[in-house]
Amino acid sequence: MILSVASGKGGTGKTTIAVALASYMSEIQEREIHILDCDVEEPNANFFLKTSISVKENVYVPIPEVNMDRCNGCGKCDQLCEYSAIVMVKKKPMVFPDMCHSCGGCMLICPVEAISEVQKEIGIVEEGYIENLRYVGGRTNISQAISPPLIKAVRKHVVSGDLTIIDAPPGTSCPVIESVIGCDYVLLVTEPTPFGLNDLKLAVDMINKIGLPGGVLINKDGLGNDEVENYCRENGISIVGRIPHDRVVAEHYAVGDIVTYLLANYRNVFDSILDHADLSHLVYGGK
Repeated sequence: MILSVASGKGGTGKTTIAVALASYMSEIQEREIHILDCDVEEPNANFFLKTSISVKENVYVPIPEVNMDRCNGCGKCDQLCEYSAIVMVKKKPMVFPDMCHSCGGCMLICPVEAISEVQKEIGIVEEGYIENLRYVGGRTNISQAISPPLIKAVRKHVVSGDLTIIDAPPGTSCPVIESVIGCDYVLLVTEPTPFGLNDLKLAVDMINKIGLPGGVLINKDGLGNDEVENYCRENGISIVGRIPHDRVVAEHYAVGDIVTYLLANYRNVFDSILDHADLSHLVYGGK
């Protein structure tokens, strides 16, 4: 069972909720819980978990390399590449590695076999444990422009049949889709503001098009207006819980013990999430 925690915009508290939910699940039953940080461009789940990293592995993707002595300057590679990762300049191909999506098409289409592939390092995947909670996260290298291949590398660590929480990147672009695709439930964390509503609509549209069930958690409840609540009610979207806009919450976040505070005061919210995601019988059944 895989539950993804996502949000249409950054700053809603997505990672805080993901980490707190995983910690709660690991606390109330004996089965190992996995949390995967797929926000590989800005990973911070382990800032809260503070696991001791025991494994690190480099992640590579193939990119084209041109043998200029063999190239005949036909330009078929340029014509094929939709991302301008390889372009003809004065009848000679020039490769832009940061634009490459590693499809291998240029190598296959080259009539004189002048293109081969070399490996480019794009980041790392790290793994750590704290009690029965297993953390896996990715971290892109500085200047790396494309993150889905690294997200795929993180998701390879999903253990079939186990309970997994995925902390997805914010937004609704390709990295988010790569993170949530194939999940059993998507929890959308939002805030009751005009920006929150706008981006929540985008996120709801995304999971509807993919065909994934989901619900909404309103964080910073009471901050803005009731438009998010009205939107959810009018569209039949379940509001699975609320965390209030409270100075005390912010204070605990600032000193780094927000997860402990949430577990002490909002267990009912996490129970509600498990109920809506149809996880209760798996979690409580594992005690």
